[in-house]
Amino acid sequence: MTITLNMFYTTALAVIVLFVGKAIVKKVNFLQKFSIPTPVVGGLLFTIITLIGRQTGAFHIELDLALSDFFMLVFYGSIGFTSSISTLKKGGKKIIVFLVLASVLVVLQNGIGIIGANAIGQDPSVGIGTASIPMTGGHGTSAAFSPVLEKAGLSNAETITLASATFGLVAGSLLGGPMGEFLISKAKKNKKMNSDSSNKSDDVNIFDYQANLKTELTAAGFSKAFMTLLLSIGIGTGISQLLELTGFSFPASVGAMLASFVIVNISGDKNKLEIPQAEIKIIGDVFLSVFLAFSMMKLKLWELADLAAPLLILLFLQVILMAIFSIIDFKVLGGDYEAAVTTAGHCGFGLGAVPTGIANMQTLTEKHGDAPQSFFIVPLVGSLFINLVNSLLITFFINLV
Repeated sequence: MTITLNMFYTTALAVIVLFVGKAIVKKVNFLQKFSIPTPVVGGLLFTIITLIGRQTGAFHIELDLALSDFFMLVFYGSIGFTSSISTLKKGGKKIIVFLVLASVLVVLQNGIGIIGANAIGQDPSVGIGTASIPMTGGHGTSAAFSPVLEKAGLSNAETITLASATFGLVAGSLLGGPMGEFLISKAKKNKKMNSDSSNKSDDVNIFDYQANLKTELTAAGFSKAFMTLLLSIGIGTGISQLLELTGFSFPASVGAMLASFVIVNISGDKNKLEIPQAEIKIIGDVFLSVFLAFSMMKLKLWELADLAAPLLILLFLQVILMAIFSIIDFKVLGGDYEAAVTTAGHCGFGLGAVPTGIANMQTLTEKHGDAPQSFFIVPLVGSLFINLVNSLLITFFINLV
């Protein structure tokens, strides 16, 4: 039996997935303690149900994800409104540092993949197929580079890379929350240890963005917020089209972020345009949750069932690498609260995709406070810059083996 859902039914189902996930998290202390994102919990439950339906032949659900991009763009548009130039002056250096860290991880992922494949008697191309292509790159890069790997002699490259990308999404979701909690506790200890020996302000939450949000929410504010977000999406679409004239591929999310970034900085620190930032943040959070539910619902867990033991060994090596590299991330980025949240985000997109990283960060900030710098750095590096670096390095390693 095939159950076909249009985009409205699919969206309603995504909301149900969120409600179910929230109810489960509320009842299970383990999920709360380790900050496992609500969309991940509900989404995984849904994908398990669809897996059972497929494997038993009882039913198959066809989703219409046409609205997924809209929810994504509204969220990314909201990110730009949290990033004034004054904030970026404080965090601009970290963008470069984080890009370097992400690039180093790409090199290590491919190195571990090749070395691991040789160690278990597999073709080095198999190692590359489980490395930065599906991990940092995700499903998009997997689909793009699998034909290249097939030309290099890996006949089942598409199956390997896409299945590995699915594994990465799940692993990134499960690793990011616990790692973030661990690093936040270290950040708090660092603050306590340094409080007696330094007169400098070193609050765990460096940028008190929430203090700049007006506390009174109004219907007029929500109306203006939504209209402003729609405007940023429209302008951002034009920006993305202009960027693509360079010959490089840019995700639509980058245009939306840049458009809202320009608008908020035209408004200035005195907010001359009276941008309703509190309402924009709430709308962005809501749309992010639905978008993440979409992302989890479309996972195909049966792809993981097709992975043989050697591939699972190589993939678990990638998870171990990410866990170890997270400590490096945290220390190099400053060892503070923002560094912990950014690292949790890196766990998400370093093993799967940017939305997974954002889900990790959102869950942490809901418990511990806002981290606007992280929410700008991670999507910017993860959605844009690292894709170019990753593509170049993947090409190098494929030619190397």
